[in-house]
Amino acid sequence: MRIKAIIFSIVLLTSLTGKSQDLKQQQDINSIKAMCGCYEVKFNFTETFKYSKDSINYKPSETKHDSGLEWVELVENLPNKIVLQHLLIVGTGENDIVKHWRQDWLYENTDLYSFFKDQTWKFNKLPTKSVKGQWTQKVYQVDDSPRYEGTASWVHVDGKDYWMNTTDAPLPRREHTKRNDYNVLKRRNIQEITSSGWIHEQDNDKIVRDTDEKDVLLAQEKGMDIYTKVDDSKCLLAQNWWKKNHEVWIKVRSKWGKVYANNKDLSLLNKVNKKSLFSILFDLKPSATQVEVDTIIDSFIVK
Repeated sequence: MRIKAIIFSIVLLTSLTGKSQDLKQQQDINSIKAMCGCYEVKFNFTETFKYSKDSINYKPSETKHDSGLEWVELVENLPNKIVLQHLLIVGTGENDIVKHWRQDWLYENTDLYSFFKDQTWKFNKLPTKSVKGQWTQKVYQVDDSPRYEGTASWVHVDGKDYWMNTTDAPLPRREHTKRNDYNVLKRRNIQEITSSGWIHEQDNDKIVRDTDEKDVLLAQEKGMDIYTKVDDSKCLLAQNWWKKNHEVWIKVRSKWGKVYANNKDLSLLNKVNKKSLFSILFDLKPSATQVEVDTIIDSFIVK
């Protein structure tokens, strides 16, 4: 009888643990999907500290305050994978939609592409135990090429609902055409769900990294992007644009998916024939073939 009681206790404990994990995962999913919809966004960045030895000639980035209207589309909705596409609305016409950044969320993912420097990402295989219960956020450029990735647990406690991770990234678009004195942005990202929408908070290190992976801290900055939920009708222009153009981006994601599945280090060219990848892909018509898309992306991959 005692053995049966022990076995019953083990089975009961396993069952309760499994249910608890399922409930936690569903809570995580609800938080991720809460980022979908139409938002008025305020983008705020400012340098906080400088560490340059050349304190006389060093010029910090100007404090940035921008705002915009953004639609976040739910592209894939699976138990272990959620894909969100951001579309920025910069005007009143069809040509005023910018395919913005994309974020993929993968549950207990072990395959990461970590940014190194100079358009190079190193593939890392993580131990399964180290990502138990965690979600990887994979952030992509506007052309769906890699940007940065990190894995961590969603936290739901004391009325707070957030995910936090620190990882390396390329220079942001607001910097890479203006700054060449650093080449890595170490990002501490916090995605927090709020009663009015969500907040993307950042504490970033601007780093100079050499080939031997020696880092020199140049400066630090604070970022605070505030997403305030508004009625979906305000983003109708972006919704309609996505309906007309999403098929070509299915092909783009398909090609990149095959590239990432190689599970090896990846290096990309900045330009081919004096053109950036995003400018070429943005010019494609919805009727573009998979072969066309594959050929374009392959031309930017360093063999």
